[in-house]
Amino acid sequence: MEKVAVVLLLVSVSIYILASVQVSAVQELLRGRDGRDGRDGEDGHDGHAGAPGPPGIDGQDGHDGVPGEAGMDGKDGERGEKDERGERGDPGTRGPQGLSDGGVTYTRWGRTTCPGTPGTELVYAGRAAGSWYNSKGGGANYLCLPEVPLYSAFTPGVQTYRDFLYGTEYETGLGAQSPLSAKYNHNVPCAICYVSTRASILMVPARNVCPAQWTLEYSGYLMSNAIQYERTMFECVDKDPESVPGSSGGIDGALFYNVEAKCHGIPCGPYVAEKELTCAVCTR
Repeated sequence: MEKVAVVLLLVSVSIYILASVQVSAVQELLRGRDGRDGRDGEDGHDGHAGAPGPPGIDGQDGHDGVPGEAGMDGKDGERGEKDERGERGDPGTRGPQGLSDGGVTYTRWGRTTCPGTPGTELVYAGRAAGSWYNSKGGGANYLCLPEVPLYSAFTPGVQTYRDFLYGTEYETGLGAQSPLSAKYNHNVPCAICYVSTRASILMVPARNVCPAQWTLEYSGYLMSNAIQYERTMFECVDKDPESVPGSSGGIDGALFYNVEAKCHGIPCGPYVAEKELTCAVCTR
C-alpha cells in the first residue's frame, strides 16, 4: 500500500510540473513586444539626511572686507596710581598786551595833541569852554568844544531863558604869581584822547605821578574857578600848556585858576599852604 501511495504522489507531481511548463509556454506565445518607456513620475519626497562627511581642506584667505561703523566707547578704565610730581619748568616769555574791552577817553586840558603813550590816539582837538565865571546858573563843568560845530533845527534869535558858553582863559596872574603866568588871559585849547589798550582812567589830585601799575598820560596843575565866583569842576591842566592863537585879550568868560591847599582839615606837612597843587591823569 505504501508503494502505491508513493507512485500516486510522483504521478501528481509530474502532472503539476508538466502543466506549469505548458502554461509558461502559452504565456510566452501570448506576450507581445516590449512597450515604450512610460513618462517620468513625480519626484519623490526628500530622503533622510545622510551622515556628515569629513571636514574639507581649508580654503584660501578672502579679501579684506569694508570697515564697519565705529562701535560705542567702552567704559572708562580704572584710574592709575598717582606718580610723584615733576619739577617745575622755567617760566615762559611774557606775551604782548591784549586789547581791553572798549578802551577809555579823557580830555587833555591845555594841549591840542595827545601824549605819545602806546595805544593813545587823538579823537579831536578843540577849545575849552564853560559858563560865565560869576553866573548864578549854567553848567559847572568845562567842555572841550570842537573847532567846527554842526547844528540841527534851531530857532533864530535870543531866547528869554537860556545858557551861554564862553571860551575859557588861564587866569594865572602876571609875573611869578603862578607857574603858568606866561599864559595869563590866553584861551585854553584841549584835546580828546582815546586809549584802546587800557580800560580805566583816574585823575590823581596833588600828585604828578601815577600809582604803581598805572600808566601816566600827562601831568599838570589842578585848576578850577576862583572861590570868589561860582563853583566849577576841578580839572587837570597840562604842565606845558598851549594857548589858542590870538587869544590874549583878557575878555574873561569861563576861567581857570590854580588850586592851593588850606590847613583846615588838610594836614600842612606834608601839604604846604600857598603852593599850587599838581595832578596826574593815569590809565590802566
